[in-house]
Amino acid sequence: MATAVSSQNTTSVLDRINNGRTSMANNTETFLKLLTTQLKNQDPLSPTDTTQMTQQITQMTGVEQQLVTNDLLAALVGMNTGTGLSEGVSMIGKQVTATTDNSTLKNGKATFSWTQAGASTALTVEVKNAAGKVVRTLKPEDQKSGDHTLTWDGKDDAGTALADGGVYTIAVKAVGGDGKDIKVSNIKGRTEGVVTAVDNSTGQSKVIVDGRAIPIDNVIGITAAATATATTTTTSDQTAPAAA
Repeated sequence: MATAVSSQNTTSVLDRINNGRTSMANNTETFLKLLTTQLKNQDPLSPTDTTQMTQQITQMTGVEQQLVTNDLLAALVGMNTGTGLSEGVSMIGKQVTATTDNSTLKNGKATFSWTQAGASTALTVEVKNAAGKVVRTLKPEDQKSGDHTLTWDGKDDAGTALADGGVYTIAVKAVGGDGKDIKVSNIKGRTEGVVTAVDNSTGQSKVIVDGRAIPIDNVIGITAAATATATTTTTSDQTAPAAA
């Protein structure tokens, strides 16, 4: 399969920086023209106040420093963009695991994760389809405080295997021994697949996995993609010659 890399070097951030630089440069040029005109036309008997001139020059110097700062900031943004793109390119053809807002049922499985602020005595996880309907209610045994990961087998409450490709989310309710709800956060889905392309059209580098654009920062694991190995078995059927 052919892979593609899409990139735009000019992002909205760089546009704002460049626009600001142009505006300040124009203001500086106007300021210099006004100052020069003022010096040329000053009254010899009442010359321009040196204190006022010093303040004006100081202001101009501040503008020049801001122009330099903008140039450095633009260069820094460009470097970060290039780094993210290069990192994404290095992932092409590799198997990655990333956190996402939902999880797609693939090969009869979907994985989710969440974080509990404390240990619970009653834990319920509801798996919902794209329409928000609960298709499966689970009661995980692991109810510790901290991070949790759960892999759903893709079956509904009736035991029917649902078709691959469906998008699902979860709702988690954890209750402590005192009967009070325990805070649950960072509810995420997991996406696994081979990176086929990198996109940077929005200024944020994203890897393309199964047609889905995922920010590089969401990638939590990278492994070499499995390759199919063809095995050929040769069978030799030999018959011993009949005895004379």
